[in-house]
Amino acid sequence: MNTPSSSAFHVVVVGSFNVDHVWRCDTLPNAGATIAGRYASGPGGKGFNQAMAAARAGTSTTFVCALGNDAGGTLARELAAHNGMDLRAQATDEPTGTAGIYVDGHGRNMIVIGAGANAALDTAFVWQQDAAFANSAVVLVQLESPTDAVLSALQAARQHGAMTVLNPAPANAATTTDLLSHADIITPNETEFAALLARHLGERISADDVATLDGVTLHQHCRLLLPHGIVVVTLGATGVYVSHPDEQLRGDTRAHYRVAAESVNAIDTTGAGDAFNGALAASLAAGGSPVFADHVRFANRYAALSTERNGAALAMPLLSEMQARFDTVSG
Repeated sequence: MNTPSSSAFHVVVVGSFNVDHVWRCDTLPNAGATIAGRYASGPGGKGFNQAMAAARAGTSTTFVCALGNDAGGTLARELAAHNGMDLRAQATDEPTGTAGIYVDGHGRNMIVIGAGANAALDTAFVWQQDAAFANSAVVLVQLESPTDAVLSALQAARQHGAMTVLNPAPANAATTTDLLSHADIITPNETEFAALLARHLGERISADDVATLDGVTLHQHCRLLLPHGIVVVTLGATGVYVSHPDEQLRGDTRAHYRVAAESVNAIDTTGAGDAFNGALAASLAAGGSPVFADHVRFANRYAALSTERNGAALAMPLLSEMQARFDTVSG
């Protein structure tokens, strides 16, 4: 299996940074309810979580974002420096983004985002990072930043021949056909996949039913959704589903298949999807294996390990921790 290394090609992540405010409680609150919980605060945001995952998984990483001139922005800069990231932050008068997160006793979560500075990231600033895109092997984006800025990142990546990965999250964020056309790989979870099918194909499927669909049906949906590219659907405890264009298998022997979930003691699933995306980008950038499934397994294991600790960005494992836990990480 491929293992990223410090000498790997570059990953650029364009996206959000949030200060997370987390309440841990036995059960998730219902409307109108007041319940007791335990509070903590820490760094997060889908973009920053994914950049942390890519960097800690062993790959040179640039993170492009927008930050406020406040304590949250200072925190982002300090953590990026400590983890060896090249931070490219657009300055704005808006406050740094925030998120309210509720986590129950089973590790399930609910999240409310306050965009703040993240909404200020503009296309001009993204295009100013051309040197970073020119040096990239993989460019990874999500949808907690303005659509125009995200599209600019994908376009810049394409101009320099980098592989593009679109994590279409959160599920209620707008996706356009233009965004999808510039993505080589999309990585929705069940909820996001169901939203994409409804928005782009008019196909109504419950998110709860996605994991139970047979492989052929899932493959048909994926091919209609992204005919030119790879669809990787993360299914939580069920694992991962992969669908390739039939004529472009990227080293795999099958056009579609599932990768089983790893057995771990999950205590907090916050950021697990981000862990998967960052690790997948890192593994693809390293390029050690010609087999796409190897990169998916690496990301699957990385995401699983991240759920064994609390938090989001700071829960991302180091590569050495992966190697210690999974003796088949390399080879």
